[in-house]
Amino acid sequence: MKTQKPAAEGAPEHFVRVIFSQAMHQKALAVLARLEESPDPVKHRDELANLVVELTNAGMDYCFIAQLKLANPGFVTQQSANLGMAGALQVLGSVLRSIIGRMDKAQLLSICGSIRHLMR
Repeated sequence: MKTQKPAAEGAPEHFVRVIFSQAMHQKALAVLARLEESPDPVKHRDELANLVVELTNAGMDYCFIAQLKLANPGFVTQQSANLGMAGALQVLGSVLRSIIGRMDKAQLLSICGSIRHLMR
């Protein structure tokens, strides 16, 4: 098995692009600003958790479900994928909310920074 070498210093990183609606982009910026500017970011944990879940759902839809639809796999396969993805995202959402719900100020701000980095 061939291992991939890390990118050289200054070399561009590889990425997968996920396109979100303008409304989702604006919502994300507003949530991040509220949390980052708050004297007590912990009060905004639920809002950040909900944003992360929404971004995850939208990303999975864009990267998998939408691409599957383009392949036209047939009704039964498409419905199976939709059902399976919905179940997986429901479980993932619960886990994400639980984890973010226990984070402190520094951790929450780190998550905000990571989201901002991904939005560039």
